[in-house]
Amino acid sequence: MKIHPLSDVNSKEIGDGTRIWQYAVVFNGAKIGKDCNICAHTLIESKVIIGDRVTLKSGVYIWDNITIENDVFVGPCVAFTNDKFPRSKQHDKPFDSIYVKEGASIGANATILPGITLGKKCMIGAGSVVTKDVPDYAVVYGNPAKIMGNVKDEN
Repeated sequence: MKIHPLSDVNSKEIGDGTRIWQYAVVFNGAKIGKDCNICAHTLIESKVIIGDRVTLKSGVYIWDNITIENDVFVGPCVAFTNDKFPRSKQHDKPFDSIYVKEGASIGANATILPGITLGKKCMIGAGSVVTKDVPDYAVVYGNPAKIMGNVKDEN
């Protein structure tokens, strides 16, 4: 494990071989697997589970109740959301979960709305707004994101 001295990492549950770069913030209680690459300028809250070999590019914030399985790629500035009706200073309410299944890839600047599941090895196009669940192996893009094709299992 390599943690850059300019990051703020408070979790003890980080797997071997994981790299966390400068200006990353990891809250106590977050679970991060082995061989992950957590790039600069990222934030991971405490009720988060991240699997093995996950890449989080810069500008990604992983909020409470998000689970990311193994071998997932999250591109730069992907926006995850966990509150369907956000209001300032309203923290005492349950937040929706987002579940990202094994091998999924999310392109830069995509937005994932609350309560969404992204299927196994799906591909989310850059800049897409995902408003509903994405099936396994689907290729989606657009605003709102729509199924435009499928990925083969070997990709």
